[in-house]
Amino acid sequence: MSETPSECRYLATHEWARLEEDGTVTIGITDHAQNALGDVVYVELPEEGQQVGSGEEAGVVESVKAASDIYAPVTGAVVAINAALEDEPEKVNQDPYGEGWFFKVEPADPGELEDLLDADAYQEVCDAEEH
Repeated sequence: MSETPSECRYLATHEWARLEEDGTVTIGITDHAQNALGDVVYVELPEEGQQVGSGEEAGVVESVKAASDIYAPVTGAVVAINAALEDEPEKVNQDPYGEGWFFKVEPADPGELEDLLDADAYQEVCDAEEH
């Protein structure tokens, strides 16, 4: 069973979002997603300063099996990217909720997080996919 931290919110497309103490939102793909993709070999991230919209494509993750779009869970400006993934995309597989994060957003409306799935609802999405 995949790890689904309760402090994160989720999209049904397998991105996670975590509100940080400084008000930014850290975004990555879930443990379930990295398991389904297999070995991640490349990550294309948005640029710092770029505006992203909730539910809009913000990057791409490629594995030995497939390429998948990364969707922004919230609207806002990208304030940081995980540049370490350029040289070490395997961090996504090793630690999807830690060192494998993708980018951080200064949210236009932090309340958007409330519209995302909680851990239990996201786990139901994963369970449904496995049947």
